[in-house]
Amino acid sequence: MMVTAFLASILFVLGPGATGASAQGEGLQGTLINNNQPVAGVSIKVSTQDGQLVGQTKSGPDGKWSVAVPKAGTYKVDLDVATLPQGVVLLNNRPSLTLQVFAGSMRTALFPLGTRAAGQKPAEDTSPGTFARVLDLTYTGIHIGLIIALAALGLSLIFGTMGLTNFAHGELITFGAMMAFIFNVYLGLPVLAAGVIAVVLGAVFGWVQDRFFWGWLRQRRAGLIGMMIISIGLALSLRYITLYWFRGETRQYSQYVAQPGWDLGLIVVAPKNLAMDLIAIVVLVAVSLALVMTRLGKATRAVSTNPALAAASGINVDRIIRLVWTIGGALAALSGVMLGVFQGVNYQMGFQILLLVFAAVTLGGLGTAFGALLGSLVIGLATQVSTLWIPTELKNVGALAVLIVVILVRPQGILGRRERIG
Repeated sequence: MMVTAFLASILFVLGPGATGASAQGEGLQGTLINNNQPVAGVSIKVSTQDGQLVGQTKSGPDGKWSVAVPKAGTYKVDLDVATLPQGVVLLNNRPSLTLQVFAGSMRTALFPLGTRAAGQKPAEDTSPGTFARVLDLTYTGIHIGLIIALAALGLSLIFGTMGLTNFAHGELITFGAMMAFIFNVYLGLPVLAAGVIAVVLGAVFGWVQDRFFWGWLRQRRAGLIGMMIISIGLALSLRYITLYWFRGETRQYSQYVAQPGWDLGLIVVAPKNLAMDLIAIVVLVAVSLALVMTRLGKATRAVSTNPALAAASGINVDRIIRLVWTIGGALAALSGVMLGVFQGVNYQMGFQILLLVFAAVTLGGLGTAFGALLGSLVIGLATQVSTLWIPTELKNVGALAVLIVVILVRPQGILGRRERIG
């Protein structure tokens, strides 16, 4: 895995996602709605954390507003309550939000509006800003961790059954997001229906890859190092094919872009994020239980533990590996759809999250499904909560620091098994 880690670092540093020019379309946006009606003419100001003005605008006739920012980072969004129409108030009385903008994406700021009754005074916000930010970062970390976990589970299963470190797994994530975008924006299907179709196509894409590519390489007894290098070339090919067809800008689905949030006390969460969390948890629990309780799951674990012994006991190893690729493709596609809803669709979105997926799999324990789930949550929390002390641009450093510390103390990962040498 030393070679794998080295190559991953080189790709992360030298790849297109590392350059500032590739981070296109960063900004903040939102829609101001009161009683299902757009609110126009409200002033919005965006500034850096140290108070430098980045841009300001007013909500349009449809209630929408957007402000571009120069780069990914943490920004302060201020709504001028004096410009709200008479009788319209902020329901949570929080006109100032501190939000993180991800590379190549538009972050939505949620300002819940309502109508003040006659004689009603605006509520006082007595919650501490720092504590509220900690809670917001914690929730965002869990949300991102669940998205990472979907992709990491598939990657871990593939490594467990084949021993392959698949650098093209990030393109499976992008594939799911792009397929959902095609069916949603170009063909006019709802996002939910487009997402289901994208997951099915992701499963088919995973099956096709193993049937006509990786399976052929296994039959020719290609070495794991050679196959890993081939996966790097495959990843680059798929990424730039996607760039050719979809261009480099970040695009949004036609639904759930600017969704009014639910006030949960100290944080405001969009219903779409809660729905995605629930779907991710149900899928992860279902796949985990299937691995433990079904015959196919037991066969998969047998192939992962000892392929030769599994074949000798009558298990069709190629069939199991193909099943794992199918499941891995579906999980990666679902991860891509959720990531697209959360931060937009971009040709290199899978590449940008791939390092965190690798870190989650390594941290949890290579080849262990439950380790991948635990490692993903730790990585998601580390990337977000660490921005309390370090610049947002260095948030991945926090996750990798946690990875290094755990691996130094427990080289096999949190739930990994020690291996005998010799």
